[in-house]
Amino acid sequence: MVGGTLAEQTYLFLGAGEAGTGIAELIALEISKQTNAPIEECRKKVWLVDSKGLIVDSRKGSLQPFKKPWAHEHEPLKTLYDAVQSIKPTVLIGTSGVGRTFTKEIIEAMSSFNERPIIFSLSNPTSHSECTAEQAYTWSQGRSIFASGSPFAPVEYEGKTFVPGQSNNAYIFPGLGLGLVISGAVRVHEDMLLAASKALADQATQDNFEKGSIFPPFTSIRKISAHIAAAVAAKAYELGLATRLPPPSDLVKYAENCMYTPVYRNYR
Repeated sequence: MVGGTLAEQTYLFLGAGEAGTGIAELIALEISKQTNAPIEECRKKVWLVDSKGLIVDSRKGSLQPFKKPWAHEHEPLKTLYDAVQSIKPTVLIGTSGVGRTFTKEIIEAMSSFNERPIIFSLSNPTSHSECTAEQAYTWSQGRSIFASGSPFAPVEYEGKTFVPGQSNNAYIFPGLGLGLVISGAVRVHEDMLLAASKALADQATQDNFEKGSIFPPFTSIRKISAHIAAAVAAKAYELGLATRLPPPSDLVKYAENCMYTPVYRNYR
């Protein structure tokens, strides 16, 4: 929807707990795999803001261990707005658990240097979401690419209807678990998580994009999960971690056949 690769984006997180640093690490890992660059170098594309401000090198002495890989060289900045203005991210991701922290001035700033600012407000529940879908679309003049952890209703803006995507791990874990089971994987590898994410992204259509959503509809979760399961299982076989041999010739079909259907039989 914006063009370019993951490596060509700059990411800024509000929230540097387990969720924020975990997502950041997966982004850096995928950039490393796409570019063959060391992951330490790829982490420099990702910045994090915690309750004390931008995580920078001069704060390393007081940082928790899981935050230290994200402490880059930069002047200290206290607020998210200052970080946005200085770093000029193309992607703003909220994992703070604090509602309404993506303010009008922050989204307007993102929109001033991005034609299509990417705004992911991932904190749950809705009251903790960093901004609403309506705020993201309205304050960016309908230009933002928005996703949220909590569901939001479609938004009307200047005659166009935007259908916000819900960026929730419920898209991933059914297919991930099924893929592990049907392959008999002996352990979960980080590459399986990347394979699952790519399988999900591949199922989003141009029609979804035109409506403003970066995800396929959740009503298609069984189809989505079958494709994710197949991708996870394929990665397990590729990595030599699968024990169910030989591998099925059609992993998607096999995944569909292995799915449980939660419907009671009719009894007389």
